[in-house]
Amino acid sequence: MNSVNPRRAFGQDQKQAETVLFLPGYLCDARVFSDQIMAFGHSNPVQLLPVWSGGTVAEMASRVLAGAPRHFALVGHSLGAAVAMDIVRMAPERVTRLAVGGCSPLAATPPEAAAHEPSIVSAQSGNMEVAVNKAFPVSCLAESPRRKARHDLVVDMGKRAGAEVLVRQACAMQRRPDQQRGMCHYGGPVLVFGGADDKITSPRRHEFLASLVKNARLEVFESAGHFPTIEQPQAVSAALRAWLDTPLRLA
Repeated sequence: MNSVNPRRAFGQDQKQAETVLFLPGYLCDARVFSDQIMAFGHSNPVQLLPVWSGGTVAEMASRVLAGAPRHFALVGHSLGAAVAMDIVRMAPERVTRLAVGGCSPLAATPPEAAAHEPSIVSAQSGNMEVAVNKAFPVSCLAESPRRKARHDLVVDMGKRAGAEVLVRQACAMQRRPDQQRGMCHYGGPVLVFGGADDKITSPRRHEFLASLVKNARLEVFESAGHFPTIEQPQAVSAALRAWLDTPLRLA
């Protein structure tokens, strides 16, 4: 199978700025990308599509594609990254470039799937604060004087998402598909990013994901855990700007 060439699909002579499509992760809303959206809003059309609808990663990817422009640069984190990788599998010719973090390209293992059950049970019993804290304990963020404030933001995003979204997204994460094949054949510029202190998706998983894609760039941010877009927003925005400025290469 030949790699898809997004440059030819998008058009080598396109002069308009690429639309940057952001997909927030598990229990997250626009606030997880607020700094990045502000950084790009003056230079590129920006669109954000929460992955709150659909019971599987594939259904979520189909819904995103239905609402997305014809061609777009794609940024996903956590569940949003899983959906982004599935979009690349489904319609690689529409994705001009891809940036993903906080998610493995491998299918969930039985222990990983089981780890979502305590949050599901708490959410179904009506205690969303406990449910979100089980999904994202404070230890998922790097140690910092601002650690508690950042964790409060993560918990607030999860509580606002609500129990139905938590259960739907957790079940999608439990059944997420293996994305190695699609990533191996994708031909656009790829950025893989993560936190050096991420205890949910380890730096080793990010390294493995980057190794699947020819010429992928890996950025591991110091003093960041599972939410580098919140913990190191300026560094993440700079890495995304470099990725967005990378020329689309010929296959």
